[in-house]
Amino acid sequence: MCRILPPAPSWCGSALCRTGRRTTAPRSTCSGGMQHGSRLLEGSPPAPDRRVLFFCARMDSRTVGFIGLGHMGAGMARNLLKAGVPLVVWDLAPEAVRPLTQAGADAAPDPARLAERAGLLFLCVPTDKETAEVLFGDGGVVHGGGTPAVVDTTTMNHRAARRLAHQARDAGLAYADCPVSGMPLRAERGTLTMMFGGSPALFSLARPYLDAMGEFIVHCGDVGMGQLMKAVNNIVYDVNIAAFCEVLPFAVKAGLQPEQVAEVLTTGNARSFASQYFVPKILERRFDGDFSLEAAYKDVVNIQEAAAEVDASLPLVEAMVSAYRTAIEMGLGDEPKSAMVKVYEARMNQEVHGAPGASGPRDG
Repeated sequence: MCRILPPAPSWCGSALCRTGRRTTAPRSTCSGGMQHGSRLLEGSPPAPDRRVLFFCARMDSRTVGFIGLGHMGAGMARNLLKAGVPLVVWDLAPEAVRPLTQAGADAAPDPARLAERAGLLFLCVPTDKETAEVLFGDGGVVHGGGTPAVVDTTTMNHRAARRLAHQARDAGLAYADCPVSGMPLRAERGTLTMMFGGSPALFSLARPYLDAMGEFIVHCGDVGMGQLMKAVNNIVYDVNIAAFCEVLPFAVKAGLQPEQVAEVLTTGNARSFASQYFVPKILERRFDGDFSLEAAYKDVVNIQEAAAEVDASLPLVEAMVSAYRTAIEMGLGDEPKSAMVKVYEARMNQEVHGAPGASGPRDG
């Protein structure tokens, strides 16, 4: 069962709480209530003794690591720095690392060297393939011999998260999945929704740092449940996008003014973050700078596979998958989800364009 927990009162095991006040928590117990001696690999076979490490004992001596400084990861890492967290970072692209080092982070030459210094590691990479390479490949985290726990914010199939968790456990690492929702603007503002899948002990360890990066922190259960929750959220979001992409060309062809349709869809009871963000862009014909259809397609496939596991029929999802597939076959895979409107424009021979007026993107 998913539980939305209240913010942690202070930094676990630290002499300073998040508000800058001295914590009164006894040193034998962290501020989140986790006793010294709690295993990070709770509910799993014991890790090798050298890896059975306790968060409170390491908080003051180890920095936090962050790997993957793209559109989402950069903002998340910056918020850790703003919270006063000692941070060491790595990314394949040196230009992505530079702004973080200028803001006070240290840079590691590779994931293994980063792991030597980090008491907790966050990942934010494109897919589970990159996660596997960063953790287990040449120069990967497991070769560094330091980090006891990994929180992976990468979006992937929930089964892939479980496979990675088993592989990590065999290497002595505690692993949790924690995909996020909110787009780069909310990553910058530290207002993400974060969906954690992992042991209660690892959640207690990570919670203070999650609070620095997100506003809504949901512990969804065991490893993989965070990914499943992210897929459910994305499906509702994507069905919404598909709906207004289909109806916009119809409404204009039927005689309604596109600006008026946009105003109603972004202010009436059909309004949503998706409509407020994308509908004005459709009217302006701005199909760039957002998450691509090709990349998003994996999410709809994930939910199809999860539905098949429990013998669930999802006809709306099937229709949306068909629309996604058609858009990709039309060569729109590198364009954002809102480019799905071009599928219906072609079918109806009706393009949608106009000035968005007073309606415009809002942070959701």
